Amino acid sequence: MSLLLHVSDPHFGTELPHVVSDLRALALAQRPRLVVLSGDITQRARRAQFEAARRFVDALGAPVLAIPGNHDVPLFNLPARLFTPYGGYARCFGAVAPEHADAQLLVIGVNTTRWWRHKHGELSRRQVRTVAARLQRAQAGQLRVVVVHQPLQVLDAGDEHDCLRLRGMTRDGVARAWSEAGADLVLSGHIHRSFIVQAPDGARGLWCVQAGTAVSRRLRRGEPNEVNLIRWSDGECVVEQWEHRGTAGFVPARRAAFRPGRAAV
Repeated sequence: MSLLLHVSDPHFGTELPHVVSDLRALALAQRPRLVVLSGDITQRARRAQFEAARRFVDALGAPVLAIPGNHDVPLFNLPARLFTPYGGYARCFGAVAPEHADAQLLVIGVNTTRWWRHKHGELSRRQVRTVAARLQRAQAGQLRVVVVHQPLQVLDAGDEHDCLRLRGMTRDGVARAWSEAGADLVLSGHIHRSFIVQAPDGARGLWCVQAGTAVSRRLRRGEPNEVNLIRWSDGECVVEQWEHRGTAGFVPARRAAFRPGRAAV
């Protein structure tokens, strides 16, 4: 079995120390094969915040695949935003569009931030095609995961304005393209809400998995700190959403299980 820990929006610089400690305890107890960090690693893209985040993920006991969020591009340092927007991120986390591949997992990171956008994310046609081409080269037994920061699908109309911006495409069209190429999951964050939703009917077998804010005090709409554990075994995927409940630490709250239509078993 493979286990993936999905963490999003920790916003280091606003982290809650006791929640950080409890998430570390969860990771060490569950021992994931990979930690996926889907953006907004820091609050203001400052060196000390990136370094604190790096120390945190290094203490989780697993490799990490990270992508930047809009908060990981300098906001007030205009020269850095214009000329080295990912300099601080890259020093601590490397590539902005990384990939992890092993016998059981293919995880593709996609950079949906743009230096000229303060908040909203964007996907280009080239990015959609590149991801689809890589998915088509996946091995038969791999769980195939795409990671973005801003969501591709949401549950509530009030969150639509935070979805990815697309040029000459629709979000349903992107979901279909990636599903037809073999994707099983799209992981995202950004809106500090946690849910699991199946993509539109045309995107057979694709699920969108949203994580809340992992350790930040920047909670929204009364939602707690949340992370996802994703288990993959014998062609079945189980997504568990764990929320922080005070002295109890992180506990399981919701669960979805499915067998991807294209999965080899």
